[in-house]
Amino acid sequence: MDTIKVILVEDDPMVREVNRQFIERVQGFKVISMCSNGVEGYNQIEELSPHLVIMDIFMPEQDGLITLRKIRNANLPVDVITVTAANDMQTIQQILHLGVYDYIMKPFTFERIQQTLFNYYNFKLKTFEVQDITQKELDEMIRPYRELEESMGNEPTLLTELPKGFNRTTLDKVLHFVKASRDGVSADEVAAAIGVARVTARRYLDFLEKQNFINVDVHYGGIGRPINHYFV
Repeated sequence: MDTIKVILVEDDPMVREVNRQFIERVQGFKVISMCSNGVEGYNQIEELSPHLVIMDIFMPEQDGLITLRKIRNANLPVDVITVTAANDMQTIQQILHLGVYDYIMKPFTFERIQQTLFNYYNFKLKTFEVQDITQKELDEMIRPYRELEESMGNEPTLLTELPKGFNRTTLDKVLHFVKASRDGVSADEVAAAIGVARVTARRYLDFLEKQNFINVDVHYGGIGRPINHYFV
């Protein structure tokens, strides 16, 4: 097993592309198809037989929860990682009961998904062509992500409950746009890219900076006020 074949199911084109870049930055993973809804995703799973599906929950036509149930009811031999803004306990429990490998809440850092993919790759290596294992070996395979996360140091964690007036989907789009930029972005560029007012973009950027997800650098040009540039 040299490469883990991945199908990415995400309705937002910008988020989908950034997630693809994140996944393919991790050695051993290849995105073989990208889908914008659960119907298309399920059909691609049947046709292409991937090892892993990385899927959003809130999508048009057929959401991720229905798609996950269909995958399990059909006994398709594929693992699933959900990457979603859903943070209510009812949805989380339903998804976990359907046997996902991991549940990653948007927005997230590259390091968060990188660690999950490292863990998954090692899991697949250990289970490849294995027939019988001991309890100790099984415990190592299914060790919770949080135990391994401690070795990553003090990674920033966004609040589960966002401040009043903040929308998690908008926050996710802002963070992904900043991460996709190599040279940093201004509030004006973020506003134009995701379709919000500049003052809104600035408010989300400042929040992410205070949460230590992004950094800010002040650029002093010629005449006029200095411009904040945000980067990871």
